Amino acid sequence: MTIDAHQHFWKYKPVKHAWIDDAMSVIRRDFMPLDLKKVYDENGIDGCVAVQADQTLEETNFLLSMSAEHSFIKGVVGWVDLRAENVDGVLMEYSEHEKVKGFRHIVQGEADHNFLLRPDFLRGISYMEKYDFVYDILIFPHQLGAALEFVKRFPKQKFVIDHIAKPYIKDGYFDGWAVLMREIAKQENVYCKLSGMITEADFNSWTPKQINPYMDLVLSAFGSDRLMFGSDWPVCLVAGAYAQVKQLVTDFIARLSPIEQAKIMGTNAIQFYNLK
Repeated sequence: MTIDAHQHFWKYKPVKHAWIDDAMSVIRRDFMPLDLKKVYDENGIDGCVAVQADQTLEETNFLLSMSAEHSFIKGVVGWVDLRAENVDGVLMEYSEHEKVKGFRHIVQGEADHNFLLRPDFLRGISYMEKYDFVYDILIFPHQLGAALEFVKRFPKQKFVIDHIAKPYIKDGYFDGWAVLMREIAKQENVYCKLSGMITEADFNSWTPKQINPYMDLVLSAFGSDRLMFGSDWPVCLVAGAYAQVKQLVTDFIARLSPIEQAKIMGTNAIQFYNLK
C-alpha cells in the first residue's frame, strides 16, 4: 500500500488560519476529505494519516470524525495539551479510539527554543508510551539541539521528525542542520518524514537538484527503515501540485530496491502508526 503519512484538513477561517499569509493565498479555502480522495485516486495513494493543524481538542475530534466517515483516513495525529494536569486522563480517553495514533504540538511556533525540555511538557510526554501513542516533532532547525536532548530522555517512545525538521532550503542552509539530524538519527526510536520540503525552498523556482542533498542526508542517517513519504497536502500546493511532491520522492528513491521503496512509500508508516 502507498500511504501519505502527513496531510491536513480544515474549514478555512481567517483568524484561526492566520498563519496562511498572502504568499500562501492559494490555500485560503476549505480542504476536506472528498477533495483529497480525488487527488489520491489520480496519484495512486491508498490511505493517509491526518495531522492536526490547530491546537485544540476540537481539532482532534474534527479529524477523528473525518476518519470515521472516510476509510482512506487510516490514522489521526491530533493535539492535546500535554502540559495540562489532567493529560493522563485525556490520553486515556483518546486511547479508546482506534484511529487516534498519536499527537503533535506546533513547537516551531514556540518562542522558547527549549520548549520541548520544560518539565510540564516532559511530564505529558511520559504518559504517551503507556497508551502506545506516537509523537510527531514539528520544529525548525534552531530547535534541533533541544529535540536531540528531548528524544534521548524517552528511548522507548516512538518519535517522528516532521518535514525533515524544515531546513532553510531557500537559503542553502545545510551543514548546521545536517550535523544535528545525524545525531538525532542515532536514536533508533526516531523516524523522519520526507515531507514539507518544497515549501522550505523557493515556492516558484525550486528544483529536485536543490532538495536531493537534504534527502540524501536523511536517507544516509535514518536508512530506508525509518523514512516515510508525506505530502503535507494542502500546504504543499503553494509550491507545487501533489503529483510533483510525490514524484520528487519516488524519483529520489528509484535507485533503491523495490522493498526499500515500498517501505518509504507505505510500509514504514503502516508499522510506525500501527495502521489497519
